[in-house]
Amino acid sequence: MNDYLVKALAYNNQVRAYAVRTTETVSEAQRRHYTWPTASAALGRSMTVGVMLGAMLKDEDKLTIRINGGGPVGTILVDTNSKGEVRGYVKNPQTHFELNQIGKLDVARAVGTDGALIVSKDIGLKHPFVGQVPLVSGELGEDFTSYLVQSEQIPSSVGAGVIVNPDNSIQAAGGFIIQLMPDTQEEVISFIERRIESIPSISAMVMEGLMPEQILGQILGESNLNILETIPVQFHCPCSEERVTNAIISLGNKEIEDMIHTDGQAEAHCHFCNAHYHLTKEDLEGMLETNII
Repeated sequence: MNDYLVKALAYNNQVRAYAVRTTETVSEAQRRHYTWPTASAALGRSMTVGVMLGAMLKDEDKLTIRINGGGPVGTILVDTNSKGEVRGYVKNPQTHFELNQIGKLDVARAVGTDGALIVSKDIGLKHPFVGQVPLVSGELGEDFTSYLVQSEQIPSSVGAGVIVNPDNSIQAAGGFIIQLMPDTQEEVISFIERRIESIPSISAMVMEGLMPEQILGQILGESNLNILETIPVQFHCPCSEERVTNAIISLGNKEIEDMIHTDGQAEAHCHFCNAHYHLTKEDLEGMLETNII
């Protein structure tokens, strides 16, 4: 089944909601980066929330998330946009610990809390809009909740879960964001708070195979939902050999000649998708001979 995201309103537009299935998307990231379970959960949660934050953007706007809590997994970096496309990586993908005291992957230990969550939005202005908050738990759901409340001034609840199989593959992944509009009635707020406290965890819901609409139904009540839009979600990286070639061309003749004489080749590596590109001496010479530059 393909991944997808739903946008919804509830309670006569008093509540805005997002939910997403990211099983295949996180699986693709795990396969590309060979992540171990705890790193998979940290990266998967970040990508899951990232794609929902991206769904709040418009048209060609883009968003980058950087998380570094000083933990063993190192920096987590996620890029996404309004089209459901997301990519990401962790600095130390082979990070794993025993389960924590409540029997879950110990993401907080891997991420740490001595650092910050930074969200940078490219909305077509001269400079990006940047919001930053200290990490509060390292579990990431709470940290993204803190970001939305403090940086964007929107009362929110964020949940993201990733279930990893014994062979390191991804069994299920997904998440939700619930946001309260300024005039939300107190009884609605109280109802949602009680529901979130009483329903299964997001990890349990994605493990059971609940779809995005069902996740929101569990939290908000199915009869209260108004689904606005469904967006396909996928791991997507725009890097390509053509882009690498153009980047080398932009360096100019002298740099290309130095590459030919010094290394006899050129190599490039994309951290986001782990793709490797190799250009031979003949490729470099061809750039000069055909006057591409």
